[in-house]
Amino acid sequence: MRQKDGTEALNRARKLRRDATEAETRLWQKLRSRRLADSKFRRQVWIGPFIADFLCMDAMLVVEVDGSQHIGDAAYDADRSAYLANKGYRVIRVWNNDVMQRMDDALAAILSALTSVPSPSHAAHGPLPLPVGERAK
Repeated sequence: MRQKDGTEALNRARKLRRDATEAETRLWQKLRSRRLADSKFRRQVWIGPFIADFLCMDAMLVVEVDGSQHIGDAAYDADRSAYLANKGYRVIRVWNNDVMQRMDDALAAILSALTSVPSPSHAAHGPLPLPVGERAK
């Protein structure tokens, strides 16, 4: 259970940063300091009961780096993604071996998710109405 003052969250996030997997470390080198599409990423961010590997708040995008341990945890990952989606976040998952062996493909997937951000006005109010005289197809 998290302590109200947040020390547990802070300590756990620090431990995850300190003990990052090699794939997380390599990906962080590509995401940090606005290196990908000038997007600000943070790592090991506490969101509700979960800690996201990487978060871009401007895009409300969570990037999770998954290893083989996630193969048997599909239900947990689905619950986690559903929770985050309910809070307005989009989740993209990349595999450790993709980061290690095909970094360009992993970055392209993240970039695609970043650039497919819906307009804030659309997200809050749904699609804009069609101009007068036009019909939906």
